[in-house]
Amino acid sequence: MQKMVEEFNIMKHSLVPEHIRLTEEEKKTLLSEHNLRLNQLPMILLSDSAIQHLKAEVGDIIKIIRESHTTKKQDFYRVVVHG
Repeated sequence: MQKMVEEFNIMKHSLVPEHIRLTEEEKKTLLSEHNLRLNQLPMILLSDSAIQHLKAEVGDIIKIIRESHTTKKQDFYRVVVHG
């Protein structure tokens, strides 16, 4: 008799903020609007559970939307790196 094991989806956990992988066009727009280079963004590891769930690749930019007590929601950006 085989047990069915349900895979845990980290993205549905109440403490994990929403993660969105930006398209190439969104990535170019973000970097251009803020006059940034990719290496100036904070990093997030490819081995991060949320990043693995998104099937992101090194060099992708991830938009993280967090709840805030003062502004309701706040956007943060991270670039995916090896690790």
